Amino acid sequence: MNIYLDESGDLGWVFDKPFQHGGSSRYLTITAVIIPKSLSYCPKRIVKKVYSKRKQSTAIEIKGKDLSKEELIGFAQRVVRLLRRQPSIKISAITVKKENVQPHIQSDPNKLYNYMVNLALLDKIKKFSIVDFIPDPRSIKVKSQNSLVDYLQTKLWFEYNSATVIRYMPTESHLNINLQFTDFVSYIIWRRYEYNKSDAFNILKSHTILKDLFF
Repeated sequence: MNIYLDESGDLGWVFDKPFQHGGSSRYLTITAVIIPKSLSYCPKRIVKKVYSKRKQSTAIEIKGKDLSKEELIGFAQRVVRLLRRQPSIKISAITVKKENVQPHIQSDPNKLYNYMVNLALLDKIKKFSIVDFIPDPRSIKVKSQNSLVDYLQTKLWFEYNSATVIRYMPTESHLNINLQFTDFVSYIIWRRYEYNKSDAFNILKSHTILKDLFF
């Protein structure tokens, strides 16, 4: 089983200024795509269709924030068709309302990030013997990526009584189209909260596992 992980938003805490004008995002969304290795070609096809319609090479990475409203809606529709055809593929996301996070937690965003990944992921993978955990190392804005893997592995073994082994395989998203797929999905979910834009989100929401934190 492969797990692709990406995020939208940031881990900053500046709320007295507008986002992207000296201020931080008000929300952070972390998204995991859980997919059998035998089906790992499926998300790639959807992302490549985005590139193809733009007549753009995959050598130049497209991020979710680069997509138009129409492209996001078309992408969401294709994702839903995939999830209906292949129910073993799961999308799990968690969004935190950062303004409600207590100051003592804000002082150590590493722990918040790790906890969010735990809530989004572990109960979905606890029955698998081995999972390949594939985040974009550039997207995890915390002090130690290894601490995340150690935390998740410890939780699985001791709290979930699971024998699942996590193999950590970070890959930069411009080299992995399935991570780009995860970025697109994460952006659709995050923009619903950050910008109150629900068009593509409304298509996806009933086909994804969504959690909120500090709402």
